Amino acid sequence: MKKINVVGTQITIINVENQEFISLTDMLKAKDGDFFISDWLRNRNTVEFLGIWERINNPEFNYGEFATIRNNAGLNNYKISVKEWVEKTNAIGLKATAGRYGGTYAHKDIAFEFGMWISAEFKIYLIKEFQRLKEEESERKQLGWDIKRNLAKINYKIHTEAIRKHLIPEKISRSQENLIYATEADILNLALFCMTAKEWRENNPSLEGNLRDYANVSQLVCLANLENFNALFIKEGIDKDKRLEKLNVIAIEQMTILTQDPRLKLI
Repeated sequence: MKKINVVGTQITIINVENQEFISLTDMLKAKDGDFFISDWLRNRNTVEFLGIWERINNPEFNYGEFATIRNNAGLNNYKISVKEWVEKTNAIGLKATAGRYGGTYAHKDIAFEFGMWISAEFKIYLIKEFQRLKEEESERKQLGWDIKRNLAKINYKIHTEAIRKHLIPEKISRSQENLIYATEADILNLALFCMTAKEWRENNPSLEGNLRDYANVSQLVCLANLENFNALFIKEGIDKDKRLEKLNVIAIEQMTILTQDPRLKLI
């Protein structure tokens, strides 16, 4: 649940099946005079709009019931509640909920349209505040990814130091030294991504950077852990093939856990 402030009114936003729904009940608090969601729902233009939205987004929409509602919309003696609308047409764009955060919620597309019934000014500020919220969420997500990426880079220093101390002989050329580092990096790549850096470049010729630049947060956390494990294995004198086998087992175990952690999905 999230909240935004629109012209002094707190508006609740909830997530339903990865879609954001905005509280029409909260939005009504900004309306002067008596006005009810059922008044909006009985309007013929509203019904037409909802019908088009459902046709585009809802393959299970009941067009037969919708046609009946559309024919009656606008008549003085006709009213329909959100609950009735949903039950009769199998609509997904509106939801009536009970409980602590109960009320009527609408998909953001529909909520923006409803905002015009509050006022033109309210609709404009509603859209602006919602966009601001999404921009902030995007920035936080990017920041989280950058933190994890940098963590992997810092841990990689521990990894390369172990390589330098235990695997690189004295008086070799710079190119030979780089080859050892690249080989050890590919042990991690194979353990986690099941491909070397060269194989990734061959499979993705149009992409810039390397395969780690396109890793998700779970993979970056796992990579940071693998770097520490590999540094320890190198110090223990474990040969390359055995290290790869052990690291792959660790990667499978950790990715199984990390991909099931809902907190990482928020980063």
